Amino acid sequence: MTAGSRHVSGTRQWLRDLEVFAGPLPEFDPASAPADPVRLFLSWLVEAVADGVRDPHAMTLSTVDSAGDPDARVLILKGVDASGRQFAGHAFSPKGGQLACHPRAALTFYWPEHGRQVRIRGIVTPGSAEENAADFLGRSVTARAGALPARQSQYLMDVAERDQALAKSRLGTVPALVVAPTPPFPRTPEPPASRGAPLPLFRLTRRGKDP
Repeated sequence: MTAGSRHVSGTRQWLRDLEVFAGPLPEFDPASAPADPVRLFLSWLVEAVADGVRDPHAMTLSTVDSAGDPDARVLILKGVDASGRQFAGHAFSPKGGQLACHPRAALTFYWPEHGRQVRIRGIVTPGSAEENAADFLGRSVTARAGALPARQSQYLMDVAERDQALAKSRLGTVPALVVAPTPPFPRTPEPPASRGAPLPLFRLTRRGKDP
């Protein structure tokens, strides 16, 4: 019996046998935690970075589509301050369209080596034109080339189609980035062929307390 067939036939027991939270975990004393949740979050993030946790700034963004069905994907945290957490994405992507219709979302951070997770829910608002431009220009050349074609989360027929789009972007044949002072995402995630690709920086503002 192969390893694959064994896992399929006995998935429940196989999963139960997998080790969880291996090794010592950091101590946490609720009484000594700072009153400001942002300070606590940053202290945990700093510890994760210091201990070599892989991709400590990765997070799951959960949104809701027009039918009320949940959707989720992993993004990178762009910033955090008293105003909220910032992340970036295409206005024409599924998440851009979903946030245009339902501007509320949830963020989930998970640091398995520390046995810690943080859940945040709140209202999502687009960043200003200046914030959007600064975030885009702060990316590497490769990252900017990959972002401008506005094909995020869209199906590609083959790898060559992706490579061709990247090549055109590097040569500057893709329309210039559009940065508008008005909310940069439309009501539909479909990109107009004659326009550039708005790449807004979003901000999630925490409201209330999670149960």
